[in-house]
Amino acid sequence: MTDISADPALDQWRTYDEFAAGIDTFRLPNTTLTGTDLALTLDDGSALTLRFADDIVTWNGLEASGADPYDAVRVREDVVFVNVPLQSRPREAITVVFSTGTNRATVIRSRIAAEAVEGMPQVGQDFWAATIDGVPVSGEAPGPSRDLIGKRNLYRYSPHHLYEHVYISSQRYAWQCVEGVQRGHGDMDLSTVWKFADGLYLFCFREFRIAVASVWLHDLGYQLMTTGVFLGLNGDGDAEHSRGGGHIYPLGSVVYPDAQPV
Repeated sequence: MTDISADPALDQWRTYDEFAAGIDTFRLPNTTLTGTDLALTLDDGSALTLRFADDIVTWNGLEASGADPYDAVRVREDVVFVNVPLQSRPREAITVVFSTGTNRATVIRSRIAAEAVEGMPQVGQDFWAATIDGVPVSGEAPGPSRDLIGKRNLYRYSPHHLYEHVYISSQRYAWQCVEGVQRGHGDMDLSTVWKFADGLYLFCFREFRIAVASVWLHDLGYQLMTTGVFLGLNGDGDAEHSRGGGHIYPLGSVVYPDAQPV
């Protein structure tokens, strides 16, 4: 009989920077937003403005302002995923997804708390639906969705990164590493899913065991690609931002016959 609990690989929980290395290999290519000005009204009535230059975005909103590098990916012809890994506030990141077709947007702020609290993820996230100012708005507003509950997908981020996700409820998902430095590891963490448009879902998670959170935009339409970013503390205890992305392989789904998950 083999005692799998004695496997040293299962005892060694990897740090965020160890598993994130190379996890952007199959990510969609970056795009430039040079010359683009984006003025957003958030659903709480506040404003966020972003003015993009070659490598820097000047932003104002969310009770702060700054000028920081940005990362943009055109996930569909009319939908752009933008992340601002703040250098001016290194334990924070702002992620914006916007559509020039509907002129709607979502804004996610990820922040690393100063101290860890037992039983709580150290990286928290705030969410807003938004609209682009000065242009007609169409379609449904982005918001929380239960559409992924019961679905089971594989995510191939590189030749050496393969993960499985099972969406358990509106608040949690389960994951395991099938291939990579975390092989054999898995957990159930807090998650948030918002529907952005037909086939496009924002999936955000906050881990318990290590200080890391992530924002992903899953394209579950014809493309079956995901684009994402991480914010967390690396093995030295410093804040670190990373990119992710890759292919989605649906494995199936279940439907609950009567009582439903939260």
